[in-house]
Amino acid sequence: VQLQASGGGLVQAGGSLRLSCGASGRTLSQYNMAWFRRSPGKEREFVAAISWSGRTNYADPAKGRFTISRDDAKNMLYLNMNSLKPEDTAVYYCVASGSTGSLSTASALSGKGYDLWGQGTLVTVSS
Repeated sequence: VQLQASGGGLVQAGGSLRLSCGASGRTLSQYNMAWFRRSPGKEREFVAAISWSGRTNYADPAKGRFTISRDDAKNMLYLNMNSLKPEDTAVYYCVASGSTGSLSTASALSGKGYDLWGQGTLVTVSS
């Protein structure tokens, strides 16, 4: 299975972007999926997750500004990002897990609970 993220780019603060993640090789309808990000000099950070059944979980910085969604018919994962801030600048990664458990376990929030990782897409927010 390969995950391919796209949609990153340069945007001014306050702007919006929509990240997409396509999967090939397997249907991910029974997978939990998530977005993580890594900023220069920082640890990998959980952004948002969505379960196979549509439950969602967001990191505090993403709440109210980002929306995670999925289209299983298209085998796609999305992250709509609004009111972007310079501190949102990072490489964003889409991930998937064959586990259908909780989205808020330590394993899920650290990323260790996800066994499929796509290449990242760079989001740069200018001030």
